[in-house]
Amino acid sequence: MSLKFKKDTLFQFLLGACVAVPYLVNYELTFLVWIFTLIITFKLKFSISFIKYLLCFISILILAVFATDFSKSEIYYIIRDFTYLIKPVLGLLIGYQICRFIYKNALETIVYTGVGISLIHNFIILITFIQFRNISVSLLRVYCGFFSDFEVYVLILVIFYKQFQINLSKKKQRYILYIVGFSCFMYLSRTNFIQFIVLFLAVKGYFVLNKRAIIAIASVVTFSIIFYSIVLVINPKRNGSSFEEFLYKIKIAPTEPFKSKVNVSDYKDFNVNYRSVEIIYTKEQVVAAGNKAVIFGLGLGSKINLKQEVYLGDMKLKHISVLHNGFMTTFLKSGIIGTIILSFSILLLFKQYYQRKSNSIVINHIDYLLVGSAVFLLVSNWVLMGYYFTLDSKSILIGLFIAYREITIKNQELNIT
Repeated sequence: MSLKFKKDTLFQFLLGACVAVPYLVNYELTFLVWIFTLIITFKLKFSISFIKYLLCFISILILAVFATDFSKSEIYYIIRDFTYLIKPVLGLLIGYQICRFIYKNALETIVYTGVGISLIHNFIILITFIQFRNISVSLLRVYCGFFSDFEVYVLILVIFYKQFQINLSKKKQRYILYIVGFSCFMYLSRTNFIQFIVLFLAVKGYFVLNKRAIIAIASVVTFSIIFYSIVLVINPKRNGSSFEEFLYKIKIAPTEPFKSKVNVSDYKDFNVNYRSVEIIYTKEQVVAAGNKAVIFGLGLGSKINLKQEVYLGDMKLKHISVLHNGFMTTFLKSGIIGTIILSFSILLLFKQYYQRKSNSIVINHIDYLLVGSAVFLLVSNWVLMGYYFTLDSKSILIGLFIAYREITIKNQELNIT
């Protein structure tokens, strides 16, 4: 007896694999799975708008290659940086191409992949609680993961499943919301909370400026200010209880990545404001390398000297080749020109879908989601490298949403359901 699989089932599995493999925290494996998927899905046919967006990231990579001093940089770091900088290109292409094979079930595939990932995450949380008889921010981060942008997208799709025309019953939607919502919350990721608020507001249509949108955004800003003021009054401590530890992360969030001065000889100041330290050292060392480095970057394999050894993950490093900040990583590799292109890519994604109106509810909400993604990329690039982060799969989703939109429009024009 032989097993037979539908062609679209294979590509649904590949999409799930591409999205899930980064959670294994093995970038080499992620890169291999993405390359394999790219090869077997590749079709040399793209829309002009998608090509424009893709060219932004190709240009950043080309700039970095031409800025590279191959005689001074180590080959390992050159290759590693190349794979990092090409990652958005791979992700966008994979999402765009694979959508052609699974279009009818594309959004459902995303949702059920998210459910699987959430169930695994919830199980890991349970095991961690049983093992330590406690749950804290530090335990969750060490044993259960730091964040999951993908699951937040799934949560948004499920909340607005009718608008996205996803085939779910009300009962099934409720169960999925419990599973994915709990998983998302338990990452206790400040970035994911911001992501959820941004995408929720976007899909509700509040980024298309009108009186209703201004009231909604002003309400969110007011609530955020009041909540943050309460946190400041409480003044949570870094090594307090589990909840206090979480509030402490919220307290330092507005200043952690934006400080212009950090006392690097003070362990606490250095550790709490480490993202700012990376930015300060990067600006100092690139500027010190001369005008050419400022304009075009230091290329592949370039590193920043932290001037002391620090623990990053499970490694103790003094020199780093990538930063937490996507804008500054691009500045290091491709200079001001690369940073401008990265910023332009966000503006391009926003402008291409802002205030486009269609007779189709699903197309309008895909547009809203893409606009929200552009807004969130400002935050994501500042604190977690955006598309470039090794554990991130947003580029696949953005590529898929763009293709899904284009195919839906084409089918409507041809009256295909």
